[in-house]
Amino acid sequence: MKHRDVALAILVSAIWGVNFVVIHVGLDSMSPLLFCALRFGVAALPAVLLVGRPKVPWRWVIATGVALGVVKFSLLFAGMAAGLPSGLSALVLQSQVVFTLVFAVVLLRDRPGPRRLAGVALSGAGIVLIASQLGLDRPVGAFLLVIAAGAAWGLANIAMRKAQATDMLNFMVWVSAVATPPLLLLSLAVDGPAEVWHTVAGLDLTAVGAIAYIAYLSTLFGFGVWGRLIARYDAATVAPFAALAPVFAIVSAALLLGERIHWYDAAGGAAILGGVLLGAARVRPAPVPPSPGGEPAPRTTAGTAA
Repeated sequence: MKHRDVALAILVSAIWGVNFVVIHVGLDSMSPLLFCALRFGVAALPAVLLVGRPKVPWRWVIATGVALGVVKFSLLFAGMAAGLPSGLSALVLQSQVVFTLVFAVVLLRDRPGPRRLAGVALSGAGIVLIASQLGLDRPVGAFLLVIAAGAAWGLANIAMRKAQATDMLNFMVWVSAVATPPLLLLSLAVDGPAEVWHTVAGLDLTAVGAIAYIAYLSTLFGFGVWGRLIARYDAATVAPFAALAPVFAIVSAALLLGERIHWYDAAGGAAILGGVLLGAARVRPAPVPPSPGGEPAPRTTAGTAA
């Protein structure tokens, strides 16, 4: 990758990491469901009028909108509102690696290679270590909500894989548009129309800034740049940079929110991120020596790491 593109990939990962601090700030002013509805609504409008029609079948836009927009983010925001620290939430959310593998095997009949299985096992061990330290400052219920968000992300990954979107900005704008109405209806049903109106009418600059950050920087800019990088290179080259997001989340939460970093969080996080990187790594085939006649010798078929 060119240096400029490496810098862009790191920048997007930093934006996605700081996103967890911004969510924490926004939840001080809004309920989880209303925050989600406003986030996706602002991301969708007016962008949905500018990006053109969806470039993938509607069923995958709707499936991703429900799994990712409605379920995953509602559960993540609810878990953080229930008391799971921002940096820890970013780590626990990486349980999506385990769920994605399980859903791919069950729904797509995937046959993961040993490297990917080892990566999932390593990530799972990190999640178990973190879970063993749950207590008053990290409620079990909040932890389970974020784990459930990871499961929803796993389902969304399957839908996105089936969609095979080549224009991620177009795709995410329409996913946001699909997610907004059900989230708004859920917020009206759970929070109540009076509370929703009172909250929206009383939003201060901090709350508006949190919504704008997540909608414009994290969603539109982040996925727009990410999609261009994947199109320019390939997913296996770009995807490992996303493992930096939880690192940025932990560091920014420690600096901006004063969250403590415990040894078991560091060890569990290292295991989770190591598993993500191990599963994403590709094995490059060894160079084939030339035959005596100067032509490459024929290759034998070998298994590839997933």
